Parts: sequence; structure tokens; C-alpha cells
Amino acid sequence: MNTVITGLQWGDEGKGKIVDYLTESADVVIRGQGGNNAGHTVIANGTKYVLHLLPSGILWDDKINVIGNGVVVDPIGLCIEIDRIEAQGVKISPEKLLISDRAHVVLPFHKELDAAREIALGDQKIGTTKRGIGPTYADKVNRCGLRMADLLDRPFAEALITRRTSEVNEILSKYDLPTFTAAAVIADTYIAFERLRPYITNTIPVLHKAWKAKKNLLFEGAQGTLLDIDFGTYPFVTSSNTTAGGSTTGTGLPPTAIESVIGVCKAYTTRVGSGPFPTCDEGLSEYLHNLGREFGATTGRPRGCGWLDSVLLRFACMVNGVTGLAVTNVDGLDEYDHLKICVAYDIDGIRHELPPADRNFWNRAKPIYETLPGWKQDTTKCLSYSELPKDAQAYLARLSELCDAPIAFVGVGPDRKQTLRL
Repeated sequence: MNTVITGLQWGDEGKGKIVDYLTESADVVIRGQGGNNAGHTVIANGTKYVLHLLPSGILWDDKINVIGNGVVVDPIGLCIEIDRIEAQGVKISPEKLLISDRAHVVLPFHKELDAAREIALGDQKIGTTKRGIGPTYADKVNRCGLRMADLLDRPFAEALITRRTSEVNEILSKYDLPTFTAAAVIADTYIAFERLRPYITNTIPVLHKAWKAKKNLLFEGAQGTLLDIDFGTYPFVTSSNTTAGGSTTGTGLPPTAIESVIGVCKAYTTRVGSGPFPTCDEGLSEYLHNLGREFGATTGRPRGCGWLDSVLLRFACMVNGVTGLAVTNVDGLDEYDHLKICVAYDIDGIRHELPPADRNFWNRAKPIYETLPGWKQDTTKCLSYSELPKDAQAYLARLSELCDAPIAFVGVGPDRKQTLRL
């Protein structure tokens, strides 16, 4: 079955673990959007792997992994990532990893351009990872971007890089940020590109051949629904479509290729960076941080933590067409006596069961909570859903009811084996 794995919150939901778990029955694992601003942490056989651009299926020996056309690729960062993962004993070859020749390239100056735009926004900054993702997507939309295929024509690529470097330097100089020489950008980019050249190909016919041969395709989403450029908490969003639909435009496969959508969410809510977070709770944040949890895989930043927000999850399930929920980090709530679930917002005295589009409403949104009993038991040793405490099952059942989507998987720990399948 061809399945999309998509995040239902602000990213960091544990998608990498679910993808890794489902990869056993997959033939091809595909990334379709985002860049190395995303981080997926997978723990397998006691070893921790942190992935940014590489699909999570790279940890398996017999799977094809594809970085699709919708991804923006930092060639230098990808080479560093390949080195790090190979040093952990994972073999990566051109037969195992394919990179779309239509994928746009993150150039060294994009990162400083990212910083410049954050400075310009002042108090309204987005809180990006400063990996150059937004500026690269902006160049793509403005039709001045560089694609992997363009690097094959070096004279053309050098001319484009030279022109764009000059334009970017004018912006950077206004903010006293480091400027670049075109020669250095070209040299650094081509060192990485030449190493990646064997992996670069037209991935679209490869994927269509696998689809027509009825291979199992697994689409690995990055970030989460609430960071989607269209459906997220705009303007505090990323620069790509992080919802299930982005899996088709970002890979070249049609919507008819998708047979199921697994929406991943935590048993509570987290957020990194700026933007609204109605259910944020300092006590829960402190508790989880003290457990060593909820620090960003990409930046190490502590995540804000809050109670489960079913208003956002309900909306996320709608726009993604979720056929099954994967609820992770249930064990993070093992010690709580009582748990809250936000079932609606009160905005100026009016009950809202879906998130508002008006950005000004977020400042006045007050969560309406239901309180459920905690289970006060260790769930990390549970081997099946039926072994979960009854109050944990009740909590998950209420989550499912509020989201109008069935529970498919439950995570009770970071390891691959700590995944319960219903």
C-alpha cells in the first residue's frame, strides 16, 4: 500500500520513527518537500540516527530512497550528512539513494539571506533554522533558482551564481552580514556537487515504474501541517506544502498513487520558533525538558510544550485526508494525575472548533479544556495496545473521536520496537 506519512502539528511529531517502522514493508521511501531544516531522529537497535535530508529508509539495506523534486537540497550539508551516517555503519550508494535533477539547490549565501530577513522582521521574526530554506524556495518561485540539472551545465550555472551573488550581497551589506565572492560559492558548491553527481537522476520515471509495478511506496513528510505555507499558522510557517498534497507535487507521482495517509501527532503539543501556541503550558514544558525530552533535532533548541490541541488536529486531519493516526510520546505523560485536551477555542465569546485564518484572532484564542484522568503507570514496557492502562486507552479513544480518525499506531518510547500497531 502506498502511504503518506505527514505531521499533524508544528513538526517534531516523531515522523521519522513511524517512517522507519513502516519501511520494513516498503520498497521505496520518498522525500517530497522541505530541506535540511527538518530533523528526523530514529533509534534502531540502540543506535540513534539523526537525519535531515536523507529519507529515513536509508537505514535499511534493501530500500530505494528518493529525494524528490520538491526538496531544496544543500549539497554541502548533504555530503556532511552522508559522511556522518556512513560513519555509523550505514552504507549509502547510488543504487540506494536517488536525488531528483529537478530539486533546487541551497547555495551558501541563502543561509545569510535567511538571517537578513529575520533581522528585517524584528519582533515579528519567524524563528527559522537559518538553513537558507525560505530564500531558496523564494528563488524558485521568482524563477532565479538553481536546480541540480542546471549544475550539469557549468557555464550556465556559473553565470547564474555570479549574478545572484551580486544581488544577494547588496542585501547582506545593509545588515552588516558576511558577503560572498561568486568564485568561492561556485567552488564550494561544485566540490559537493561532483561528489553527489552519481546520485542525481530523473527520479520521476523511476517512481512511476515502481508504482506501475505495484511496489510499496512510502512518502516521508517533513515539518508538520501547522507549518504548511497555505494551511499553517501563517505567517509563522515554512516555505513548502507540508500536507499530504505536497507529496504528489514534490515527487511527480499523481494523487491516484496515494492509498493511505498516516497522520503523526504527539500525545501532547510542541512548537519551536515564533508564532501562536494556545495550549502552551510552562509546567508541562519544564517537566518534559527535565526528562531530557523535547529538544530540536536540527538546532537543539528547547521546544515549547503544551496540552493536546484537538482544534488543530481536527483541521489537520481534514486537510490531509488522514486514514489513520500515529500517536507518539504517550509515555511522556505517564506521571501525570490529570490530563487536559483542548476541544475548542473561545475567541471573543464565540466557540471555534477549527483554527481561524485571521492572524489577529490567535492573540485572543482561549483554550476550552476537557480534563481526563492520567494513568500513572509506565507504558514503555507495553507490547500491545491491549496492555496499555485503561485510562491511556480512554485518552487515545477521546483523541480519535475529536479528530474523527482512527488510531493506527501508538508510540511508547523512542525505539523502533516501542511502536504498538492496532
